[in-house]
Amino acid sequence: MTRALDRADALVEGIRGGDRRSLARAITLTESTRLDHRQLADEVLEALLARTGGATRIGISGPPGVGKSTFIEAFGVHVIDQGHRLAVLAVDPSSRRSGGSILGDKTRMAELSHRPEAFIRPSPGGGHLGGVARRTREAMLLCEAAGFDVVVVETIGVGQSEVAVADMVDLFALLVAPGGGDELQGIKRGIMELADLVIVNKADGDLAAAAGRTRADYASAVHLLRPKWRSWATEVLAVSALAGTGITEVWQAIERFCTAVAADGELADARAQQATAWLWSEIGDTLIERFRQDPAVRRQLPLAEAEVAAGRVTPTGAARQLLDLFGGR
Repeated sequence: MTRALDRADALVEGIRGGDRRSLARAITLTESTRLDHRQLADEVLEALLARTGGATRIGISGPPGVGKSTFIEAFGVHVIDQGHRLAVLAVDPSSRRSGGSILGDKTRMAELSHRPEAFIRPSPGGGHLGGVARRTREAMLLCEAAGFDVVVVETIGVGQSEVAVADMVDLFALLVAPGGGDELQGIKRGIMELADLVIVNKADGDLAAAAGRTRADYASAVHLLRPKWRSWATEVLAVSALAGTGITEVWQAIERFCTAVAADGELADARAQQATAWLWSEIGDTLIERFRQDPAVRRQLPLAEAEVAAGRVTPTGAARQLLDLFGGR
């Protein structure tokens, strides 16, 4: 027990001092499924909680091929040049066989990864909503405690479950590619309603004119949606991450957003609601873990699955029987 406490204290001191190895080790502990690792991670987070909350939290999503990594690299370099420290929590697609991360964002953000003011952490999606790893929230807090004042969460792609991202960040940015009406129709209304900023990427060369039209289409579309904030209306910008144009305007828009929603307490209210949503999410995840680990449930579960697969028992009936076993203990 004493050794564990000593280790927790060492990690806390390292993170407070901005030590990147301590930060990486603490994030690894939060992602572990081992009980002793989880307990150690909880101790570290509790000790650092007072140092969190000071960062601008940004979620970035968009369909595959839209250039999210290229944009984040250009954006990140610009933010660092403005005097900030940037953490990127990039949630990669996970292998269904091994659970491991397929892509590596450090290879896709070569320039940014060499900047000492940047910290890039790829992690497997793990099958959770929107590809957001269960412990991404905790990793975000650890990055804030280590002194990173801008935290970006990059998600796998676009889907209704991207609400999981919006529940952990201040600003949700949707990255889209130049296209016509079909492109606009392809983005679900729910995602559009989450977006605080819509960014049309690849606005250069032969695509510059198409990007301008796409920007106009989205600007018209967002005005038809119910406002997400009292003090902020969704903005639509066109950029070229490859050429580096429009990146300054994106950061200026984020600064305007933060000023607007913080002025009348909207941001504080949103973060309080996010913390409550996190509580219930954690309760649900923890209950499922304990349910699967329960001895009686583990003995009965294979038979219940076989009965459901064969059509002899309804999923509802099987679930009720298993929950009765779990609840009876």
